[in-house]
Amino acid sequence: MVRVREVGTLWIGGSLSWMEQLCLKSFVDQGQQITLFSYEPIPNVPEGVIRRDGREVLDTDNFLKYEKKDSFALFADLFRLHMIARNPGMIWVDTDVYCLRPMDYDADHVLGFELPGGARVNNAVLGLPADGPLLRAMLDYTSDVYGIPPFVKGRLQEEYRAAAAAGQPVHVSQQPWGVWGPMMVTHFTHALGLADQVQPLDAFYPVTFPDRLKFLRPAAVAEGMITPHTTALHLWASNKRELGLRHHGIPPAGSYLDKLLRLHDIQAEAAPIKGRGKHVFDAGLVDRLDIAEAQTFADLGGNAQSLALAAWNKWDCDIQLIDIDHKGNWPATPSPWVVPYTAFLTAHGVPEAKIARISRAGDLRPVDVIANLSGFGDVNKVKHLEAVLKASLHAQTRMLTDIRKGSGAYPLLNAYGSCETVTTRDADGVTITRALFRAGPQAVAQEAPTPPEEGSWAEIATTLAGQEGFFRDSPEHSVLFIKRSDTLVVTFDNLDIAMGKREDRRPWGFSFIEKQGWSMLGVMANGWTWYRDPWVWQQFDALRDSGFFKQFKRVVFYGASMGGYAACAFVAACPGADVVAISPQSTLDKALVPWETRYHTAWGRDYSGPYGDAAQASHAAGRVFLLYDPYEPLDTGHADRFTGANVVKLRAPLLGHRLGSSLQQMGILAPITLAALNGTLTEAEFYRTLRARKTFPRYQRELFKRALDRGRPGLARKLGRWVLTRGDNRFIRQGMLVL
Repeated sequence: MVRVREVGTLWIGGSLSWMEQLCLKSFVDQGQQITLFSYEPIPNVPEGVIRRDGREVLDTDNFLKYEKKDSFALFADLFRLHMIARNPGMIWVDTDVYCLRPMDYDADHVLGFELPGGARVNNAVLGLPADGPLLRAMLDYTSDVYGIPPFVKGRLQEEYRAAAAAGQPVHVSQQPWGVWGPMMVTHFTHALGLADQVQPLDAFYPVTFPDRLKFLRPAAVAEGMITPHTTALHLWASNKRELGLRHHGIPPAGSYLDKLLRLHDIQAEAAPIKGRGKHVFDAGLVDRLDIAEAQTFADLGGNAQSLALAAWNKWDCDIQLIDIDHKGNWPATPSPWVVPYTAFLTAHGVPEAKIARISRAGDLRPVDVIANLSGFGDVNKVKHLEAVLKASLHAQTRMLTDIRKGSGAYPLLNAYGSCETVTTRDADGVTITRALFRAGPQAVAQEAPTPPEEGSWAEIATTLAGQEGFFRDSPEHSVLFIKRSDTLVVTFDNLDIAMGKREDRRPWGFSFIEKQGWSMLGVMANGWTWYRDPWVWQQFDALRDSGFFKQFKRVVFYGASMGGYAACAFVAACPGADVVAISPQSTLDKALVPWETRYHTAWGRDYSGPYGDAAQASHAAGRVFLLYDPYEPLDTGHADRFTGANVVKLRAPLLGHRLGSSLQQMGILAPITLAALNGTLTEAEFYRTLRARKTFPRYQRELFKRALDRGRPGLARKLGRWVLTRGDNRFIRQGMLVL
């Protein structure tokens, strides 16, 4: 009687590509039960595949990788051993193993040689006795992530032993590819004398690794290598690199892989190969676009066929082929790339009515996604890109673009939005950055940028922004973004003070933030505006809607007085961010704070809208650290309006409204601010640090005055003696003369 065997496999890494879909479905179509283990939902698993939680086998969040190749194959090597141990009789298959006929082996050992000569054993197909010596030996060996493999070259073993002796053992993730895979399986199979249990080459690997590209050739080539003994066929996932780089992530027409897809009714274009290890193929770029939907996709220059196809499959969008030559001219007849590009799309299901050639500037319209790969700013001069951008951008447009260092692309693009690096590569010693460009509000009806005036804030800020940042301004306000790390500090300051009273002419806190290596978004006001300007609101709306804040692991809004108000108000654009506000106002809306008698110049501004009442807007924050002097009645009135459960009120008595200045003079502003910005500040730590006020002249003076004002001359004398025996305080010294 034929032994019925179940097979199992594992997937980590989001959606399946057509290769995994094909292999899984091949077992289903052959009537062999297959189980797919995973640690997260997978949206596109073929019908008939059994789904199970990977934690039934290994309950862990430590998914080991071969770090040099950024591959979870290391974890899969470990997982298969535990799967077999916990599921006796189950045969492991990699997700790139295709089922030609049911695997009904009677033997407990199901594994095969992968190269001629009968030496090297692969583990892409692996069945073992759950209580056998081979599985026990490998489970024991893999229990030590710093184990020194006895099967690597002697010189390498010596290096590992020396590193271990020095207290720096080499982790398995840093060891050679396959150290817990074919290398280990081969070693223990031969060491235990089990080579006679291994299936011959043609059982699973008739097309060997050196011959793997034959799967991409006409079907007859691979078919001629398969024998009647072949049950499962390793398709070699390493073919993904060739497929992604040279075939748009889809098998060549007429190839063996193409034939298998047709046999099992798998649509490759619906699940193209998007990447391999650290390499993101063009089709995978669609997942980097942080938009929910797109109605129009435009390819500028014809180098993004696979991305266009992926966009159509994801959004059913129209595809525009912008037919412009390398000098920015519009050819009278279609360029040579247009016809094959169109043929590729239609061959893979895109209706011809969805494809349009744009052949003159007057036909350009705003689009949702632009691809400018190996185009303007890389192999072509970037100056020809601007005319297209002016006509094709709207405030939410995304563009994937290649930027050659020194091309001048960043200043141009930063005038219309912001850029985020996706990948980098070297070409003939020059760095090429593949960037995601996000258009901003200024993208609409944008005029060509004019050079900033020498010595102006615009010139300073443009220089500070650099290639990956941006600077935007309006008559009353400006926004400067400097990219450094995945922590972002959003600051609010007065430009008059920065330019007129600071020697370095930098936003408040600039040097401190720079020293920490944090990114900075600095919002500057040209006067006492309280940032009540629709332009500012639009900037934060656009940053929120474009997903700008999502690129950072931690975001903190920071400001004092007017800036403190803004920090509490505009955090609504980045829910969950923390706020550090020193002596902030909650609003200057006289209907809400009729008792506020300061800041007459800003009373007439509009405090409506989602960013108007900071006390309400700050409910969106993670935590709000509110520093203020409880003896300043107006500041206390504003502080009392902040009633959210996320508010941490830190009181600094008798240090005044200019609390930030007082803390700075005491030398404790920096440690308090650092702790607040990095999320480690506690109330206990704040008050311990605040003890430094005992030697601060202003605090001593205010305490002395309060004793006198309350009719406590004895207490004032006692305080005066304490202060003057430890130093001098002119106010107290003069006051003591009349006591």
